Amino acid sequence: MPEALTPRAAEALLRPLKKRTTTLRAMLEYLHETGRGANIIGNDEAKVTGICLDSRAVLPGDLYVAAPGARFHGAQFAAAAAQAGAAAILTDIEGEAAASALGLPVLLAGDVREVVGELAALVYGTDEDCPELFGLTGTNGKTTTSYMIRSVLRALGRETGLVGTIEISAGQTPIPSILTTPEAPQLHGLMARMRELGVTSATMEVSSHSLSYRRVDGLRFAVSGFTNLTQDHLDLHGSMQEYFATKAALFDLERSDLAVLTVDDDWGRAMAAQATAEVWTLATTATATHADADWVVANVHPAGLGHRFELHGPEEQVITAVTGLPGDFNVSNAALAVVMVLASGVELRQLQAALDAANPLTVQVPGRMQVIAESPAAIVDFAHNPDALTRALGSVRPTEPGSKVIVVFGATGERDATKRPIMGAVAARHADVVIVTDDDPHSEDPARIREAVAAGARAEILANGLGAEVHEIHPRAAAIAAAAAMAGEHDTILVAGRGHEVFQEVMGVNLELDDRRELRRALLANGFHTLEPASDSFDPADEG
Repeated sequence: MPEALTPRAAEALLRPLKKRTTTLRAMLEYLHETGRGANIIGNDEAKVTGICLDSRAVLPGDLYVAAPGARFHGAQFAAAAAQAGAAAILTDIEGEAAASALGLPVLLAGDVREVVGELAALVYGTDEDCPELFGLTGTNGKTTTSYMIRSVLRALGRETGLVGTIEISAGQTPIPSILTTPEAPQLHGLMARMRELGVTSATMEVSSHSLSYRRVDGLRFAVSGFTNLTQDHLDLHGSMQEYFATKAALFDLERSDLAVLTVDDDWGRAMAAQATAEVWTLATTATATHADADWVVANVHPAGLGHRFELHGPEEQVITAVTGLPGDFNVSNAALAVVMVLASGVELRQLQAALDAANPLTVQVPGRMQVIAESPAAIVDFAHNPDALTRALGSVRPTEPGSKVIVVFGATGERDATKRPIMGAVAARHADVVIVTDDDPHSEDPARIREAVAAGARAEILANGLGAEVHEIHPRAAAIAAAAAMAGEHDTILVAGRGHEVFQEVMGVNLELDDRRELRRALLANGFHTLEPASDSFDPADEG
């Protein structure tokens, strides 16, 4: 995003060009009809054309949402919102005095965040007219699966949208945003913008954070999918059970019409048992219990770097598919994408024809098992938790006798510290050379983080007599350079943890750092050849 793009300018890009008008009275009536207490102070015929949670981004005609935050109440910024042209204010009892003092109409609600998503749907018309939504949640695989769904839908001739951690797009139009995860009003504005641009189907990553903070409230998903659940974000959720409960909310009938749930383990089966939406189950691994799954992956065979496989479903239905992306877990991702599209009502024959003609499951996903070179095999992946690292390392083991796997990774600061030694142990079990370096330390001491990860690796080696060697090298660019210097042409280098990210946060400062660029540079410096960056994926290394 250009540096000159202000919050207000960015907000405008997340909204439809044609404004709708909604009155405060219509909002009040809606809240009463749905059983929520609310009232209006001032002119109940005040007209609203937008809705915004950030006083810095308020546009003329907006309903400014003055909600309680972690440190401040939004009512403290209501004067700035009024000066920017807000038509009215939505707040609670705590914010009533400050909001009322400005002379603007005020809509009072008991719990502002509980209603803001639904009111945004009313303001932007997404309660009546919204692209068909595909939602994805789970610990790993959301991004890759969302790209695969978009690719399959495009192969079917659909105009598609995407809301994810890497990009937001409406058809062929990229939508810049200053937020990693848009707030509920922005998502509804974005859906209305997509509708204007002719988008008929959109795919969205639905993180546990977005569910916890009610960012997807008011949206209805035609099909939601579940990838897996492994340890992550326990700094937010406290326990795996709470993490599970947060994810499970996506599959309530109030949010989703139909859920496609991967049931490869106990978490997936528990998700299927708890969901109140219509459920299709999917088993994708050899260890999964296939007996009662609706769809089962079978006959998996290597095909280049990826795999060819079949999906067996009810009434002896069979779908054949291929993905060129490395790793067994990408078979799982591809299978989920296919079944989710089928669940949306696409005829099986039409879906099979699209899979055969366009190879849509081999879509390049920036920073997800992204191949930088083939000799040595050099791959950048986003794996940043124990399960993802296990899967990534398990998928890159070379077959050449005497070849080795070199992994470069670290752990994020100010996040779940319990996974640091676990990730070190995973690396020691699956790699021959473990290079521990910095991820995003944020404001935490990087040396302490590295030591916790390295200690886990050394403890695993000692406990099980493993032959892996452990190095602690920083900064990260130096660690990547060291990996390239150690590698032979038959070896594999996996740089894990940051994927597509192009900045590293250290003590509040964002430092330019792109693993793909650094790995490409290091390989070239050691006399190896690298692949040309894919033209259809974002890689800042292309621009240099």
